[in-house]
Amino acid sequence: MKVIALHQEEKDIIAQAVANNRHAQQKIYAGHAPKMLSVCRQYIKDLHQAEDVMITAFMKVFANLKNFEHKGSFEGWIRRIMINECISYIRVQKKVKYIEDETYFEETYNNTDSQFNVEDIQFLIDSLPDGYRMVFNLYAIEGFKHQEIAKMLGINEGTSKSQLSHARKMLQEQINKLKNFQNGTE
Repeated sequence: MKVIALHQEEKDIIAQAVANNRHAQQKIYAGHAPKMLSVCRQYIKDLHQAEDVMITAFMKVFANLKNFEHKGSFEGWIRRIMINECISYIRVQKKVKYIEDETYFEETYNNTDSQFNVEDIQFLIDSLPDGYRMVFNLYAIEGFKHQEIAKMLGINEGTSKSQLSHARKMLQEQINKLKNFQNGTE
């Protein structure tokens, strides 16, 4: 019974926001901004730039709110806009270079209990080259398939797979170095 009421409340707030009700728009922004800043931060290292991109993306959310069809989750729809805005921002900065490497290795990685905190993991992801980081985030964190990633980034599917393979290998090496450092063996 509550799920229906919550879903209807969301629909009402969206309808009010479409009608330019600033209070409803503020409610949407306040409810989703922390999570969406986290999404933007995954792609953009600098927190202030990530926040600027998030705000720009929210402007697009409100400009296109009338197009939301209530067929999927509202948060997922907003998240997709955030990701696309991050990709656009990075493209404009011309920071990403993809190595057209069709060879990739399907490796398995140990899913060991992590002794690292969120900041450590974010630092390791941030240290990846931009192309590796974008493909890694889109695949491992957002759950996109290589075909979707290739289309989003304007690369071929093999390049997406290769970038992911290289990113995983680099992360594994960094994790091993960090473990050795923490254990005093390096």
